Amino acid sequence: MKFLFIGDIMGEPGIQAITDALTRFRQENQKFDFIVANVENAAAGYGINRDTLRKLAGLGLDCMTSGNHIWNRPEIYDILNEEKRLLRPANYPIGNPGFGWQVYTALNGVEVAVINLQGRVYMQEIDCPFQAADKILEQMGEKYKIILVDFHADATSEKQAMGWYLDGRVSAVIGTHTHVQSAETRVLPRGTGFITDVGMCGPYDSVIGMQIEDALVRFLKGRPNRLRVAAHNIKFAGLIMEIDEKSGRCLAVRRILNDIAPEIENEL
Repeated sequence: MKFLFIGDIMGEPGIQAITDALTRFRQENQKFDFIVANVENAAAGYGINRDTLRKLAGLGLDCMTSGNHIWNRPEIYDILNEEKRLLRPANYPIGNPGFGWQVYTALNGVEVAVINLQGRVYMQEIDCPFQAADKILEQMGEKYKIILVDFHADATSEKQAMGWYLDGRVSAVIGTHTHVQSAETRVLPRGTGFITDVGMCGPYDSVIGMQIEDALVRFLKGRPNRLRVAAHNIKFAGLIMEIDEKSGRCLAVRRILNDIAPEIENEL
Protein backbone atom coordinates (compact mmCIF):
# COMPACT_ATOMS: atom_id res chain seq x y z
CA MET A 1 0.00 0.00 0.00
CA LYS A 2 1.10 3.55 -0.72
CA PHE A 3 0.81 6.24 1.96
CA LEU A 4 1.41 9.99 1.93
CA PHE A 5 2.11 11.97 5.10
CA ILE A 6 1.98 15.74 4.58
CA GLY A 7 4.13 17.98 6.77
CA ASP A 8 2.88 20.80 9.00
CA ILE A 9 0.55 23.04 6.95
CA MET A 10 1.38 26.71 7.54
CA GLY A 11 -1.59 28.99 6.85
CA GLU A 12 -2.92 29.78 3.38
CA PRO A 13 0.49 29.26 1.72
CA GLY A 14 0.54 25.74 3.18
CA ILE A 15 -2.98 25.04 1.95
CA GLN A 16 -1.97 26.27 -1.50
CA ALA A 17 1.10 24.02 -1.38
CA ILE A 18 -0.83 20.85 -0.65
CA THR A 19 -3.61 21.76 -3.09
CA ASP A 20 -1.09 22.19 -5.90
CA ALA A 21 0.91 19.10 -4.89
CA LEU A 22 -2.12 16.82 -4.74
CA THR A 23 -3.24 18.15 -8.14
CA ARG A 24 0.18 17.33 -9.58
CA PHE A 25 0.10 13.85 -8.09
CA ARG A 26 -3.25 13.20 -9.76
CA GLN A 27 -1.98 14.57 -13.08
CA GLU A 28 1.03 12.25 -12.83
CA ASN A 29 -1.32 9.36 -11.98
CA GLN A 30 0.26 8.89 -8.55
CA LYS A 31 -2.37 7.31 -6.33
CA PHE A 32 -2.28 6.96 -2.56
CA ASP A 33 -4.27 4.50 -0.50
CA PHE A 34 -4.22 6.80 2.53
CA ILE A 35 -3.27 10.46 3.13
CA VAL A 36 -2.49 12.09 6.49
CA ALA A 37 -1.59 15.74 7.13
CA ASN A 38 -0.59 17.69 10.22
CA VAL A 39 -2.92 20.71 10.36
CA GLU A 40 -2.20 22.42 13.69
CA ASN A 41 -1.02 25.66 12.03
CA ALA A 42 -3.40 25.69 9.08
CA ALA A 43 -5.58 28.65 10.15
CA ALA A 44 -3.30 31.67 9.60
CA GLY A 45 -0.49 29.88 11.45
CA TYR A 46 -2.45 29.31 14.65
CA GLY A 47 -4.60 26.22 15.16
CA ILE A 48 -7.50 25.32 12.92
CA ASN A 49 -11.02 26.69 12.49
CA ARG A 50 -14.16 25.41 10.77
CA ASP A 51 -13.52 27.21 7.49
CA THR A 52 -9.98 25.85 7.22
CA LEU A 53 -11.16 22.39 8.22
CA ARG A 54 -13.69 22.41 5.37
CA LYS A 55 -11.00 23.44 2.87
CA LEU A 56 -8.69 20.65 3.98
CA ALA A 57 -11.40 17.99 4.16
CA GLY A 58 -12.31 18.85 0.58
CA LEU A 59 -8.80 17.92 -0.57
CA GLY A 60 -9.35 14.25 0.23
CA LEU A 61 -7.35 13.94 3.45
CA ASP A 62 -8.17 10.69 5.27
CA CYS A 63 -6.82 11.88 8.63
CA MET A 64 -5.59 15.17 10.11
CA THR A 65 -3.15 15.18 13.01
CA SER A 66 -2.05 18.08 15.20
CA GLY A 67 0.03 19.12 18.20
CA ASN A 68 0.38 21.76 20.89
CA HIS A 69 -1.08 24.57 18.74
CA ILE A 70 -4.35 22.73 18.19
CA TRP A 71 -5.73 24.55 21.27
CA ASN A 72 -5.11 28.06 19.90
CA ARG A 73 -8.69 28.77 18.78
CA PRO A 74 -11.75 28.63 21.08
CA GLU A 75 -13.99 26.75 18.62
CA ILE A 76 -11.60 23.80 18.61
CA TYR A 77 -13.19 22.29 21.71
CA ASP A 78 -16.42 21.59 19.83
CA ILE A 79 -14.65 20.67 16.60
CA LEU A 80 -12.50 18.00 18.25
CA ASN A 81 -15.54 16.16 19.59
CA GLU A 82 -17.36 16.35 16.25
CA GLU A 83 -14.69 15.57 13.66
CA LYS A 84 -13.15 12.11 13.94
CA ARG A 85 -10.77 12.77 11.06
CA LEU A 86 -9.06 15.37 13.26
CA LEU A 87 -6.80 14.07 16.04
CA ARG A 88 -5.13 15.81 18.97
CA PRO A 89 -2.18 14.33 20.89
CA ALA A 90 -3.33 11.28 22.87
CA ASN A 91 -1.13 12.00 25.89
CA TYR A 92 -2.98 15.11 27.07
CA PRO A 93 -4.55 14.36 30.47
CA ILE A 94 -7.93 12.63 30.72
CA GLY A 95 -10.88 15.00 30.35
CA ASN A 96 -9.71 16.90 27.30
CA PRO A 97 -11.97 16.87 24.23
CA GLY A 98 -11.25 14.97 21.06
CA PHE A 99 -9.54 11.78 19.98
CA GLY A 100 -5.88 10.83 20.31
CA TRP A 101 -6.13 7.92 17.92
CA GLN A 102 -8.63 6.49 15.49
CA VAL A 103 -9.02 3.69 12.97
CA TYR A 104 -9.86 4.59 9.39
CA THR A 105 -10.52 2.69 6.17
CA ALA A 106 -8.02 3.16 3.35
CA LEU A 107 -8.93 3.46 -0.32
CA ASN A 108 -8.43 -0.28 -0.83
CA GLY A 109 -10.59 -1.20 2.19
CA VAL A 110 -7.75 -1.97 4.62
CA GLU A 111 -8.05 -0.59 8.17
CA VAL A 112 -5.38 1.93 9.18
CA ALA A 113 -4.82 3.08 12.77
CA VAL A 114 -3.35 6.55 13.34
CA ILE A 115 -1.93 7.64 16.71
CA ASN A 116 -1.10 11.27 17.55
CA LEU A 117 1.43 11.87 20.35
CA GLN A 118 3.24 14.94 21.70
CA GLY A 119 6.73 15.18 23.15
CA ARG A 120 7.67 16.74 26.48
CA VAL A 121 11.27 17.95 26.02
CA TYR A 122 11.11 21.78 25.72
CA MET A 123 7.31 21.47 25.60
CA GLN A 124 4.41 21.16 28.06
CA GLU A 125 4.82 18.62 30.83
CA ILE A 126 1.86 16.49 29.82
CA ASP A 127 1.51 12.72 30.22
CA CYS A 128 4.35 10.48 29.06
CA PRO A 129 4.06 9.81 25.29
CA PHE A 130 5.94 6.51 25.59
CA GLN A 131 3.53 5.17 28.21
CA ALA A 132 0.59 6.53 26.22
CA ALA A 133 1.80 4.62 23.15
CA ASP A 134 2.06 1.43 25.20
CA LYS A 135 -1.51 1.80 26.49
CA ILE A 136 -2.95 2.47 23.04
CA LEU A 137 -1.13 -0.44 21.44
CA GLU A 138 -2.32 -2.68 24.28
CA GLN A 139 -5.91 -1.60 23.57
CA MET A 140 -5.45 -2.35 19.88
CA GLY A 141 -4.10 -5.81 20.52
CA GLU A 142 -3.34 -7.65 17.29
CA LYS A 143 -6.34 -6.30 15.41
CA TYR A 144 -4.61 -3.69 13.23
CA LYS A 145 -1.55 -4.38 11.11
CA ILE A 146 -0.96 -0.86 9.80
CA ILE A 147 -0.33 1.75 12.50
CA LEU A 148 0.99 5.25 11.80
CA VAL A 149 2.29 7.54 14.55
CA ASP A 150 2.61 11.32 14.29
CA PHE A 151 5.06 12.26 17.07
CA HIS A 152 4.80 16.02 17.48
CA ALA A 153 7.95 16.93 19.40
CA ASP A 154 10.74 19.47 19.59
CA ALA A 155 13.85 17.49 20.49
CA THR A 156 15.53 15.29 17.89
CA SER A 157 16.64 12.94 20.67
CA GLU A 158 13.08 12.38 21.90
CA LYS A 159 11.82 11.72 18.37
CA GLN A 160 14.59 9.25 17.63
CA ALA A 161 13.99 7.54 20.97
CA MET A 162 10.31 7.10 20.08
CA GLY A 163 11.25 5.64 16.70
CA TRP A 164 13.47 3.02 18.31
CA TYR A 165 10.97 2.38 21.10
CA LEU A 166 8.18 1.59 18.63
CA ASP A 167 10.32 -0.16 16.00
CA GLY A 168 8.55 -3.35 14.97
CA ARG A 169 5.38 -2.37 16.85
CA VAL A 170 4.05 0.23 14.39
CA SER A 171 4.40 0.80 10.65
CA ALA A 172 5.86 4.30 10.83
CA VAL A 173 6.85 7.04 13.27
CA ILE A 174 6.73 10.46 11.60
CA GLY A 175 8.14 13.45 13.45
CA THR A 176 6.42 16.83 13.18
CA HIS A 177 6.58 20.27 14.87
CA THR A 178 9.96 21.81 14.00
CA HIS A 179 9.00 22.70 10.38
CA VAL A 180 12.48 21.76 9.11
CA GLN A 181 12.69 18.51 7.16
CA SER A 182 15.40 16.13 8.35
CA ALA A 183 17.57 14.05 6.05
CA GLU A 184 17.77 10.66 7.82
CA THR A 185 14.66 9.04 6.32
CA ARG A 186 14.97 5.29 6.87
CA VAL A 187 13.31 1.99 7.66
CA LEU A 188 14.42 0.83 11.10
CA PRO A 189 15.65 -2.78 11.56
CA ARG A 190 12.30 -4.24 12.65
CA GLY A 191 10.30 -2.64 9.87
CA THR A 192 9.19 0.78 11.13
CA GLY A 193 9.53 3.73 8.74
CA PHE A 194 11.03 6.79 10.41
CA ILE A 195 11.86 10.45 9.90
CA THR A 196 12.77 12.91 12.67
CA ASP A 197 10.74 15.70 11.05
CA VAL A 198 8.77 15.63 7.82
CA GLY A 199 9.01 19.40 7.37
CA MET A 200 6.59 22.22 6.57
CA CYS A 201 4.19 22.99 3.74
CA GLY A 202 4.33 26.74 3.36
CA PRO A 203 6.65 29.74 2.83
CA TYR A 204 10.37 29.00 3.11
CA ASP A 205 11.61 32.59 2.93
CA SER A 206 10.64 32.84 6.59
CA VAL A 207 11.47 31.75 10.10
CA ILE A 208 9.63 28.41 10.33
CA GLY A 209 6.79 29.91 8.31
CA MET A 210 6.53 33.32 9.96
CA GLN A 211 7.64 36.65 8.51
CA ILE A 212 11.35 37.19 9.11
CA GLU A 213 11.01 40.71 10.47
CA ASP A 214 8.41 39.59 13.01
CA ALA A 215 10.61 36.76 14.26
CA LEU A 216 13.65 39.03 14.52
CA VAL A 217 11.79 41.34 16.90
CA ARG A 218 11.52 38.47 19.38
CA PHE A 219 15.17 37.49 19.06
CA LEU A 220 16.61 41.00 19.07
CA LYS A 221 14.24 42.77 21.46
CA GLY A 222 13.29 39.91 23.76
CA ARG A 223 9.62 40.82 23.84
CA PRO A 224 6.45 39.17 22.51
CA ASN A 225 4.87 40.46 19.32
CA ARG A 226 2.43 39.28 16.70
CA LEU A 227 3.86 36.75 14.25
CA ARG A 228 2.38 36.79 10.75
CA VAL A 229 2.58 34.00 8.18
CA ALA A 230 5.14 34.72 5.45
CA ALA A 231 4.34 34.60 1.74
CA HIS A 232 7.36 33.72 -0.40
CA ASN A 233 9.09 30.60 -1.76
CA ILE A 234 6.28 28.14 -1.07
CA LYS A 235 7.19 24.47 -0.87
CA PHE A 236 5.44 21.16 -0.25
CA ALA A 237 6.97 18.75 2.29
CA GLY A 238 5.88 15.18 2.73
CA LEU A 239 6.80 11.54 3.14
CA ILE A 240 5.78 8.70 0.83
CA MET A 241 5.70 5.24 2.41
CA GLU A 242 5.24 1.78 0.97
CA ILE A 243 3.74 -0.51 3.63
CA ASP A 244 2.94 -4.20 3.38
CA GLU A 245 -0.74 -4.58 4.26
CA LYS A 246 -0.37 -8.14 5.58
CA SER A 247 2.56 -7.63 7.95
CA GLY A 248 2.31 -3.88 8.57
CA ARG A 249 6.04 -3.54 7.90
CA CYS A 250 7.28 -0.45 6.09
CA LEU A 251 9.08 -1.45 2.90
CA ALA A 252 10.35 1.94 1.71
CA VAL A 253 10.22 5.63 2.58
CA ARG A 254 10.92 8.68 0.44
CA ARG A 255 10.84 12.30 1.56
CA ILE A 256 9.60 15.09 -0.69
CA LEU A 257 10.43 18.80 -0.64
CA ASN A 258 9.13 20.43 -3.82
CA ASP A 259 8.85 24.03 -4.97
CA ILE A 260 5.23 25.06 -5.51
CA ALA A 261 5.02 28.83 -6.04
CA PRO A 262 7.24 31.90 -5.58
CA GLU A 263 4.72 33.86 -3.52
CA ILE A 264 1.13 34.24 -2.38
CA GLU A 265 -0.90 37.22 -1.24
CA ASN A 266 -0.18 37.60 2.46
CA GLU A 267 -2.82 36.87 5.08
CA LEU A 268 -4.23 39.51 7.40
